[in-house]
Amino acid sequence: MNHFEPPIQWSDHEDVAIALYEKFGNEFGEPKIYRVRFTELLDWVLSLPNFEGTREQANEGHLEQIQAKWVYEWRDNQ
Repeated sequence: MNHFEPPIQWSDHEDVAIALYEKFGNEFGEPKIYRVRFTELLDWVLSLPNFEGTREQANEGHLEQIQAKWVYEWRDNQ
């Protein structure tokens, strides 16, 4: 079975959020996710294994969407 996963871009908010949830699990609950600084979030996203976006392509809108989707992902797993 091939476990290839397609690359993730900045616009793949939900995929990024799922990857962050898989990385951090319940270490980050809703209040903590909303307190994450965008500079920190940016570094975490860039360090995800399948992420192919660049720092220059990031913007506040993408980071806000990722943060919101991460909260939804966390809620879905509670």
